[in-house]
Amino acid sequence: MEDDYLKHITRLDELEMDRLVRRYWHDVWQYAYFLTRREHVAEDIAQETFIRAFRAIDAFRGQCSVKSWLFTIARNTAFNYSKSAFLRKVTLAGLFQDTKRSSSAESDYMSASFTDDIWSFVLELPRSDREIIILYAHYELSYKELAEVLRIAEGTVKSRLARARAKLAKRMKEERLQ
Repeated sequence: MEDDYLKHITRLDELEMDRLVRRYWHDVWQYAYFLTRREHVAEDIAQETFIRAFRAIDAFRGQCSVKSWLFTIARNTAFNYSKSAFLRKVTLAGLFQDTKRSSSAESDYMSASFTDDIWSFVLELPRSDREIIILYAHYELSYKELAEVLRIAEGTVKSRLARARAKLAKRMKEERLQ
């Protein structure tokens, strides 16, 4: 594990903080955005996540990856925010972009269109289903990491993921039939 040394330190210097922010900022911000659906709120949550992580670096024991640890902090921060009176529901638009290169304009368009369609279906799922699919498919967390972030058993992760996939498949099938 590249950041394994973090479990042995009690304080980060400015250069190390900068390195961690540069390495994980985008993932933490995007995860906060998935949870809150608001850009400026995701920005606040990401900032708060890193502040909390840097203050509590001595609590990191390396039992999970740094990314999983940061996601857990971000998730808790987002849930705390969602309990506040300032949260308003908004619609996501243009969240995902396909970064893979294809050989033709037609295949680029079809691939981007298909990806956008899938993610739009994901974003319509209930929050718990949406969250587990995003963490698994987009961030490629393992079952163990998912269990740590979501604070549930690995078996529960597997069953929730299966249910979320089934809901997604059903929604996609319904859309194709119309």
